Amino acid sequence: QVQLQESGPGLVKPSQTLSLTCTVSRGSITTSYYRWNWIRQSPGMGLEWMGVIAYDGSTDYSPSLKSRTSISRDTSKNQFSLQLSSVTPEETAVYYCARGGSYYYPNRFYEYDYWGQGTQVTVSS
Repeated sequence: QVQLQESGPGLVKPSQTLSLTCTVSRGSITTSYYRWNWIRQSPGMGLEWMGVIAYDGSTDYSPSLKSRTSISRDTSKNQFSLQLSSVTPEETAVYYCARGGSYYYPNRFYEYDYWGQGTQVTVSS
């Protein structure tokens, strides 16, 4: 069974860059045709898809976050990472990495088959 684990700072100051890493075990991030996503959930809100890096290294981002988001990978470590710049307190959320989704319907979260446990990130000075 594939396992995903998020890691990174739990506290980020406003205007700084949030950086998280997802370590994948029992499955390769280069296996066709899987997609590896970042998703977040703010308090009292639903899930928000942020972006994806696919098995071939291609990326796609939520239009609302595209200018501030970068997703990359390290295939030697079987990890993929998220960077979100210029964060605000409103971006305090639980951040998840997950496998699944499709190019046209990344918000169909019921189609995701494996999730990390999530990591709380608080944006505060």
